Amino acid sequence: MSITLWFDPICPFTWRTSRLVRDVATRRGESVTWRFMSLAILNEGKDIPERLHKAHQKSRAALRVLAAAEERFGQPAVDRLYTALGHRVHVLDEDLTPDTLAVALDEAGLPSDLLLAAEDAAFDVPVGESHRLGQSRVGTESGSPVTAIDDGPGFFGPVVASVPPADEADRLIEAMRLLSTVPVFSEVKRERAPLS
Repeated sequence: MSITLWFDPICPFTWRTSRLVRDVATRRGESVTWRFMSLAILNEGKDIPERLHKAHQKSRAALRVLAAAEERFGQPAVDRLYTALGHRVHVLDEDLTPDTLAVALDEAGLPSDLLLAAEDAAFDVPVGESHRLGQSRVGTESGSPVTAIDDGPGFFGPVVASVPPADEADRLIEAMRLLSTVPVFSEVKRERAPLS
């Protein structure tokens, strides 16, 4: 049993989903594969507010660092770095700056020279490949996060306003697992709750 999550580190809803997925996987002995999803790539050429454009560019730099960490140290490094970075950005409300990245690298037990990747466009290649793979699993353009359960299709979401208690989180992942076994199923949606 496995869960694959495509994430953009700037997205606050994705952060909450990632904690839900990580908690469920840890509790149930499932594996999590962290994949990169880029809101900067998704919104290229689109008319979006300047504040979002700036946020997406900051996230592009963070994704490069995450890709460099994966290249050198594998998936455990992605897990540790995203956890440290997400905590700083989404819990402590820090801006996604090079300083924040540097502190997150230290907290994740990773070498500081990985920060150089933030300016290295070569890492846009693995990020872009991962992004396109995630979009192909959904079947159409989708935001962050994209989640795939086992070998099933990808789904946008689940979008949660906060990390639910363990029993609710388990039920949510099991519901997604069940939905992914129905090939003709494509979408369930309701109004998004505010972040809490």
